[in-house]
Amino acid sequence: MAITPHTIDQSTLPPELARYHRQMLLPGFGIEGQKKLMSSTALVVGCGALGTVIVNMLARAGVGHIVVVDRDFIEMTNLQRQILFDEQDVKDAIPKAEAAKRKIAQINSQVKVTAIVDDVNHTNIEKLAGIGNDAYGKVDIIVDGVDNFETRYIANDCAVKHGIPYVYGGSVGTVGAAYAILPHTAPLGTGETVWEKAGLATPCLRCIYEQAPPPGVNPTCDTAGVIGPAVSIVSNYQVAEALKILTGNLDRLSRTMLSFDLWENTFRQLKVQKAYDVAECVCCKGRQFEFLDGMFGSSTTTLCGRNAVQITPKAGEKAQMNFDEIATRLRGMGTVTANKFMLRADIVDQGNPYELTVFSDGRAIVRGTKEANVARSVYAKYIGG
Repeated sequence: MAITPHTIDQSTLPPELARYHRQMLLPGFGIEGQKKLMSSTALVVGCGALGTVIVNMLARAGVGHIVVVDRDFIEMTNLQRQILFDEQDVKDAIPKAEAAKRKIAQINSQVKVTAIVDDVNHTNIEKLAGIGNDAYGKVDIIVDGVDNFETRYIANDCAVKHGIPYVYGGSVGTVGAAYAILPHTAPLGTGETVWEKAGLATPCLRCIYEQAPPPGVNPTCDTAGVIGPAVSIVSNYQVAEALKILTGNLDRLSRTMLSFDLWENTFRQLKVQKAYDVAECVCCKGRQFEFLDGMFGSSTTTLCGRNAVQITPKAGEKAQMNFDEIATRLRGMGTVTANKFMLRADIVDQGNPYELTVFSDGRAIVRGTKEANVARSVYAKYIGG
């Protein structure tokens, strides 16, 4: 059945609403939907390829408060796909989160942007999501702009524990995937959120991906490359789902996961809804938040007097590394040597040289920095995980 669009006379709108006239004409949107957006707070975790598109489009749509968190600085190779940044940002060495805030101020001055330059981890995700945070209240949605599953699982744990919608997305090479999650907040479907009462709760990320791929197995954008259109499709799809959630159009959310490969010309909608029923998910069914509690995920240690940081996967996350595959990917980055015990690579990242040494169980030493967040960034970019 066709749905009649809204009829809104632009000349009668106050200035703060008039700029959104075209989207307010959409079915299920209207003035009330726009007001919901303007009173919403979105947490965007990561402001790289996905995150820049997400922040840009959420701001243009009029989401009232965007909290953007990223640990990294801008480099020239980012500009091919990270649409909020330009060459001057690279010259000025501005952190990505701060650069995004400055750009949004020029795009939509009505939107408040809180820029946080930090590494998202189990110690700060709840505060970033507004839990017990005096700076702002609990966010209305978490949108995934990160490049590794460890951080995604931390965000997923936070979303499930506190009943916050979470929109997953990922892209590398020519492929991408995205899925909107309305989490179950209690065992056996007894939660009290709007979506649970309406029977619209979905599997969480750990229902679908029980375990993250081990470090070194999956390619990253920095080793396998990525094309901008793949990133744009994923991130714009994430924003579309986020707008449905924030305007209250929960029944319009896709019940499937988008998956595509632009080079192979394949688009699929994966039926994942039954994952909650068939999986014994430790997160949304078992109410065990292992990543949020710091039980899983890597830990870092600054090595005294060595200008180096050691990254150690925790128990259960260690895996045998395939040095041949990793070496093949990294040889374009610099000198690589490997044997059955370890791999060593010279990496130049954002103009800074690092020596990256990876051991067979996934442990690594990043020489050239004493900062844990810098070491984690280098590891995530070139090893993954």
